Amino acid sequence: MTSRPFQQIDVFTATPYLGNPLAVVLDGRGLNTEAMQAFTDWTNLSECTFLLPPTQAGADYKVRIFCPGRELPFAGHPTLGSCHAWLAAGGVPQGELIVQECGVGLVKIRRDGARLAFAAPPLRQVGPLPEADVTLIARGLGVARDDILAHAWCDNGPQWRGVMLRSAQQVLALRPDSSVLAGLEVGVVGAQAAGQDTDFEVRAFFPGHNGLAEDPVTGSLNAALAQWLMGAGLAPARYTAAQGTVLGRAGRVYLERDADGAIWVGGDSVSCIQGQVTL
Repeated sequence: MTSRPFQQIDVFTATPYLGNPLAVVLDGRGLNTEAMQAFTDWTNLSECTFLLPPTQAGADYKVRIFCPGRELPFAGHPTLGSCHAWLAAGGVPQGELIVQECGVGLVKIRRDGARLAFAAPPLRQVGPLPEADVTLIARGLGVARDDILAHAWCDNGPQWRGVMLRSAQQVLALRPDSSVLAGLEVGVVGAQAAGQDTDFEVRAFFPGHNGLAEDPVTGSLNAALAQWLMGAGLAPARYTAAQGTVLGRAGRVYLERDADGAIWVGGDSVSCIQGQVTL
């Protein structure tokens, strides 16, 4: 075993302990998949990442992303948190943008002041969900089928199924049935009332160790939701999403479509723990 630099980052918040935590092992060289998975499971966090030297031209670093029980080709809060940790540890990008290598390929990250934002990767599956899925999701969420105003595949690595409800308040009131939604990754969005400091409320449900789990703040889902909602005219080209409210968090995700059509997913990050881990 080797002592390796380690950071724990809180992502999508500027205030520690109100976002989504991420464990980052800044030197994953020599660790096999089993060791990475075992450490991830031990952290009891939604995700853990391991930084490695890049293998693709143009990349500044490579990251492997794990959640309990499996490796992910891409995830949003691990992307921003890993980049934050890499920069804090002295990483210097080759160009104006930071380029991360991961399972879906190269992901561009830009600095907006102290805030980082990643370019949403292409969706792997698009279009409306099968009606059988929509009916099942409505039952699992405990809402009427007519309360789902719109729905779409939001698959960008994680196979999110996105549904839009009538309001943010309806999203916040959800008490999903884990037995009905077992095995599904479901993202739920609802518009906020006028005058709020955010535009949408988002919740993310996914399979966990003990049934259905809820993610505090989810970059991959918000990226895919923005691609769907903006493309369908259901959201403006720039908006802010709140997530984690029901869990006592105050996550904020900043979505923007630029002049070239790329969608950027931004958020603040803050280092909470720094030290060494023996792996």
